[in-house]
Amino acid sequence: MTKREANQQQSLNLFLARKAEFDRMVAELQQMSADHFGADPEKVLWCEAADLERRNQLLREITDAYYRRGEFAA
Repeated sequence: MTKREANQQQSLNLFLARKAEFDRMVAELQQMSADHFGADPEKVLWCEAADLERRNQLLREITDAYYRRGEFAA
């Protein structure tokens, strides 16, 4: 195996490990959503809504960067 091939394999291994971590976090986010982010839907207060908005902002930054929307638009 050449140095270039070895480098490519190492890069691929790291990418796949990071993707597995990403997929795990997405699954956790789906579970959090199904659980209403720990809030009782019958007793939601402003603080739960504000907390969820902050999480939405973080996810929006990620999706906007990938899809080149908002401040990330080309």
